[in-house]
Amino acid sequence: MALVAALPVEARDAPSAALPSIALSQLPDEARTTYRLIHEGGPFPFRKDGVVFGNRERLLPARPRGHYHEYTVPTPRSRDRGARRIVCAGTRPVQPEACFYTSDHYASFSRIVE
Repeated sequence: MALVAALPVEARDAPSAALPSIALSQLPDEARTTYRLIHEGGPFPFRKDGVVFGNRERLLPARPRGHYHEYTVPTPRSRDRGARRIVCAGTRPVQPEACFYTSDHYASFSRIVE
């Protein structure tokens, strides 16, 4: 039986500035395209783009349900949506407060900086 340590409250509520950052220019081409589409309001290639992201992993700052939305970053040669996503925060989809990139299906995040 494996024991899993709960994150302390400070870690769960840490500001997004505590996350590593990645320059938009360093993202894969597909991620830059997805980021642009987010700011343009679409259209998006996947039906699930824009759905609420639940933050069950608690790696992003704690916010009420509905604060985060996820978007697929296509993975070349993948037969499904792949593992790459951009998750954006805020109530105004085309003007997100912050966006985060994950290449490993929510195991880690980096804040996107322009």
